[in-house]
Formats: sequence, structure tokens, C-alpha cells
Amino acid sequence: MKNYKELHIWQKGIEIVKLVYMLTKQLPETEKFGIVSQMTRAATSIPANIAEGSSRDSDKDYARFLQLSLGSAFEVQTYLVIVKELNWVSPDKINNVEVLLEEEIKMIHRFISTLNKNNNNQESIKLKAIS
Repeated sequence: MKNYKELHIWQKGIEIVKLVYMLTKQLPETEKFGIVSQMTRAATSIPANIAEGSSRDSDKDYARFLQLSLGSAFEVQTYLVIVKELNWVSPDKINNVEVLLEEEIKMIHRFISTLNKNNNNQESIKLKAIS
């Protein structure tokens, strides 16, 4: 089993979760079951899917969970746009989360690319072994 806690993308995901929880405390109480719930759930899904994917036996399966994590990151970005447009939180606090999210998205993309390359190399090796 891979130790997901040592992965920088997982660690950054946890930082994003903490910032999102702090940010959502500033949102209107009427949004407790709306955007607050959706935003915190999406943020939590980023590191959770990274962790769950690390338990998979194949790079292909792992990459699938990273894609889910990526989708959750994009979802959080969308909620941040909404929060910003509604002027619920100061732009500098939103910016902190946006910067971390951009870094996280790039890291996840790179990790997926690495896993896909590994998977393609393994497939090539298998094909050569069969030939």
C-alpha cells in the first residue's frame, strides 16, 4: 500500500480543506445547507479521493480517482467564483484558496500524466512479452 500522507498533493488538499472551512464560516447562515455544505464536501473530496485512489492495485484505477479529485477541485473553484460574485467574503481570502487550488490542479494533472505514462509503458511491455 502506498502512503498517501506523504504525497504533496494530498497534503495540499488538506490545506485547501482547512482554508475552505475557515472561509465558509464567513458565509451567511442561510447558506449552511446550500453552498457551505456543497463547498466543504467538494473540498474534502479532493484529498479523500487521492487517499482512496492510493489503495488501488493499478495506476489506471488510481488515475481514475485522481480525476474525481480534479473534478472536486474544479467544483470548489466554481463555488469560489459564486462567493466572490456575491461579495460574501473579502477577495484576498478567496485569493488564498484560489492560488492553492491552482497549484493543486496542476499537481494532480502531472500525477495523472505520470500514472498514464507508467500504464502505457506497462501495456507496451505486456504486448512485447506476448509477441
